[in-house]
Amino acid sequence: MNRYAYFPGCSLKENSKHYEESILPVFKAIGFPLEELDDWNCCGATAYFSVDGDMATAVCGRNLSLAERMGRDILAPCAGCYLTLKKSNNFLRSGRPEARKLLEKLKGAGCAYEGRVEVKHPLEVLVRDIGLDTVRKKVVRRLSGLKVACYYGCQLVRPFTDFDDPDHPTTLDSLMEALGAEAVPYSAKTRCCGGLLTGTIENVGLRLNHLLLREAKRRGADAIVTLCPLCLFNLELLQDKIVKTYKEEVKIPVFFFSQLMGLALGLSRDDLGFSRSVIPLGGFWSKIRNGGQHV
Repeated sequence: MNRYAYFPGCSLKENSKHYEESILPVFKAIGFPLEELDDWNCCGATAYFSVDGDMATAVCGRNLSLAERMGRDILAPCAGCYLTLKKSNNFLRSGRPEARKLLEKLKGAGCAYEGRVEVKHPLEVLVRDIGLDTVRKKVVRRLSGLKVACYYGCQLVRPFTDFDDPDHPTTLDSLMEALGAEAVPYSAKTRCCGGLLTGTIENVGLRLNHLLLREAKRRGADAIVTLCPLCLFNLELLQDKIVKTYKEEVKIPVFFFSQLMGLALGLSRDDLGFSRSVIPLGGFWSKIRNGGQHV
């Protein structure tokens, strides 16, 4: 039985449905179908910790408690959810007086937690737990000829460095190469996309995303692959404004890594959320048709 409780978070149920539409069939295809954490609640996102740290931790603590009752570790695809759940978990297991006090409050609210849950990202599970050899055996159509820029963003490998290097991560690159694609050298792979700054100080957000898109184009990438809903949102939806502002053609498709993985595993593109892309994909599909090789 799969030992992971799938935590979708709010984004995968709303503006990033294509992440859920691809991650679930991908895990099923490799023999690890995911069961959603029953009655989960919003993780509070990273901003909540700057408002009320105890409440933000308690909100995540309830999810950890639910997973512990299931006897499962938590699998969180959203980089923001992953970070907040992991941060809360580390604090609650720290043994500090403040943590013990909060655990007592959780217990009093019917959410007892003994610290037996690990918080993991699908990328970590695919590369470290399941293994790239298993992934390769499941590939039925190699993504040969496809060049991708692997964008990790800020939250997956920092501040926690459990499964990759914080400055030069390679797990996503290795996964893409296991699928047959070429991961181009991408020096901007952990630079910030600006997060919510795109909606508050737009000129800063545009500048940060322009740097990311320009570097991917400079490296000859056919697409950017990421694992963060907010990063994908910014990189996709700002492209028209960036082209207009900087007078530079930097348009490029942006995908969740699970969408490309689904293609390599032989799943229908109609079932992987590609129709939700806002960037025209005609050139991308031509590249796939001309380069993809059946195993």
